[in-house]
Amino acid sequence: MNKLLLFLTLSTLFVQADIFDFQTIEKANQAYQKGNYIYSVKLFNSLKKDDPTVAYDKANALYKAGNYNEALKEYAKAKGVNEAERLHNVGNCYFKKQDYNHAIKSYERALKMREDVDTRHNLELAKKKKREKENNKKKNKDKKKQNKKKENPKKKNNQKKPKKEKQDDKKDRDKKVEKPMTTKEIRKKELKHMMNKLSKKKMPTLMYQSNQKKGERNDTQNPW
Repeated sequence: MNKLLLFLTLSTLFVQADIFDFQTIEKANQAYQKGNYIYSVKLFNSLKKDDPTVAYDKANALYKAGNYNEALKEYAKAKGVNEAERLHNVGNCYFKKQDYNHAIKSYERALKMREDVDTRHNLELAKKKKREKENNKKKNKDKKKQNKKKENPKKKNNQKKPKKEKQDDKKDRDKKVEKPMTTKEIRKKELKHMMNKLSKKKMPTLMYQSNQKKGERNDTQNPW
């Protein structure tokens, strides 16, 4: 009798728990339908039941809430629940994360199980986005290379300047390093300078009378 009462009590508790879980799932799904995804996730989290179907619905709510990493974890727990649809949604999570390689793989796996217009469209879109991302990456690399090439000529020009200065220094040294003038050349130069100076002035001449005695000088003339 006691065993029967215990069995009935446990059965009642399990039924009540199932009813409670069912009600929570219903509320979570209603919140999802209304677009209140965060509240829907909260209700799903309150369930202690480890059910792939619940994990699938929770993953959908997480995806709609923009929590793609957590959604992927829940989709992993929901394996076997409408696999084609699940893989489609997994692909969508990766697409939102801009992980186009994994998105393409998920879409392709989903299409192997079932041909679907939306999945096919998403697959082509993921491939297009992947190409755009790779092209942008390549453009950025080329741009960096061009910028480096533009910087290099400036460095070369800066390096050439000291060479020019060295040539100027060499000229100055060549000017300074001249052969020293000989005494004869110095006297010749001084004489030439003196003659040029005298030619610019009226140079007085020494006048002597023809009848002047030897050693006698005419005082009427000024010596120069």
